[in-house]
Amino acid sequence: MRKYLHINLGDRSVRTDELHGEDIVRAGRYFIAKTLLELGAAKVDPLSPDNPLIFSAGPFAGTNFSNANRLSVGCKSPLTGGIKEANSGGTFGFAMGQLEIAGFTLYGASKDWVVMRITKEGAISYDSAEAYMGKGNNEAADLLFEKYGKKIAFSLCGPVGEYLGLMAGIAFTDTDGRPSRLSARGGVGAVMGSKKIKAIVIDVHKMPTFHDRKKVMGAIREYGARLSKEPAINSYKTTGTAMMADIINRLGALPVRNFSNGRMVEASEGPFKLGGDYIRELNSSRGGEISHACMPGCMIECSNVYVDEKGKEMVSPLEYETLGLMGSNCGLDHPDQVARVNAVANDLGIDTIEAGATLAVLMEAGLGKFGDEAFMHAALEDIRQGNERGRIFAQGAARAGAHYKVARIPVIKKQSISAYDPRVIEVTGISMMITAQGADHTAGNLPVFDCKDKTTEQLVEASLGIQIVCAAADSLGLCIFGRSVTNVSAELIVTALNDAHGTKLDTSFMTSLGREAIKLEWEFNKAAGFTEADDELPDFFYNEPLAPSNKAARHRSAEVNRSMRGLLGA
Repeated sequence: MRKYLHINLGDRSVRTDELHGEDIVRAGRYFIAKTLLELGAAKVDPLSPDNPLIFSAGPFAGTNFSNANRLSVGCKSPLTGGIKEANSGGTFGFAMGQLEIAGFTLYGASKDWVVMRITKEGAISYDSAEAYMGKGNNEAADLLFEKYGKKIAFSLCGPVGEYLGLMAGIAFTDTDGRPSRLSARGGVGAVMGSKKIKAIVIDVHKMPTFHDRKKVMGAIREYGARLSKEPAINSYKTTGTAMMADIINRLGALPVRNFSNGRMVEASEGPFKLGGDYIRELNSSRGGEISHACMPGCMIECSNVYVDEKGKEMVSPLEYETLGLMGSNCGLDHPDQVARVNAVANDLGIDTIEAGATLAVLMEAGLGKFGDEAFMHAALEDIRQGNERGRIFAQGAARAGAHYKVARIPVIKKQSISAYDPRVIEVTGISMMITAQGADHTAGNLPVFDCKDKTTEQLVEASLGIQIVCAAADSLGLCIFGRSVTNVSAELIVTALNDAHGTKLDTSFMTSLGREAIKLEWEFNKAAGFTEADDELPDFFYNEPLAPSNKAARHRSAEVNRSMRGLLGA
């Protein structure tokens, strides 16, 4: 049994549901889509009290099942106007599992800014948030640990979320207590801010109960053993997500200076300093941590702790999407530069993809020059202060770009495209086009898929395949970085689910769960008023061939949608 909490912030009432069996298993992305549809959230103002904010942990949360303590946060996105599931590592989902809380929904809005507290006994209380208001996430985190002790996890609305900036995410504590793991995308932090919840503090307690604990523990060990033997997983451990920078730069699909070029450094020009190989060697020589787990029990350890030349921590983690969007996309060429702006973004609790895309659009508008780190810090300070200019910036690339009349704005559904140029990485581009989530590589990323001579229909089929895999993982609290093992271990995972919660699922369950989640998200966006036109890439991707490959986008929304509907039977 797991508890699900329905929390009304207006009158502070709580209704508790008892979940059993499959109702526990169908979590995360699936649960969010199903629940938001049932609540009629597609029609609400995203920043009104009527927009529910959902926190959903997976069926293995609270254990040391590797990469199975991910947390899903969901609502109607104020950035896109569509559905949003923003996924995060950290310790919060783990703590929810330890208290046997499957999830909770926040309804309405608090009258005053508060810190919501959930104890190991299950009591929910509210404390004034006055002491934390306006402070950066690092300072606020220190104060929360000082007040509530060390054996806690928390979610945190940063200073940008306080004034409803749409690039605001929700920060969660990592395994060392840093507020550096974000449900970053779609403006979920602004929704938390609209509810006047500064933080949610929850106790870390003990391993949850299971239908057959002995068998579950055996599955945990077996899954870990398979991870340890997998070469792709070992690559993550040694190089982290930054290894993608090397790959994508070589493929000529790296976002460079507002997606105007696909390669930052030619092989003949020397080392690519934003790549995983260079960063690993540099960080190691300085005494930094090469591998670091973002959540308890994870054996992948794809994160890092990046330090300066004196061995002092600069940021954790320094990852590919940030290297791409706040790095090469803004004209920066050294990891120290990216680490500095990354650290500021983390302190603000903002999406580094959206922030990097926005800053590059501002450079395109002539407000700064590409490669000007000082301009980036000044813009981020404006965002921190929430002054007139900063509030424009904080609304993200689509709105800031429109304000400054920029023609080249790399967004889909008003959400910034991640660090894979769709002119070259075509399957990922199609995934970003058609997912209800807005441009989001985590919805279905196949960066090295051979697209040569493939039709739109063939690439859509590949996109759907990886989208289903990702949606299933997001619905079970599993990290998608483990998919090289997860994808071939359906029997192991489904058997573990049955042993954990007394279900009788078969091996087809994961695929059907992913397909159902995608269909529900499409249904939500349709109810919210989205059409095929919203899935189109910006014009410049079609009209401007990308150097050095000289490729332009060739897949249009109508054809992509037609193929996807046929494959899904939707």
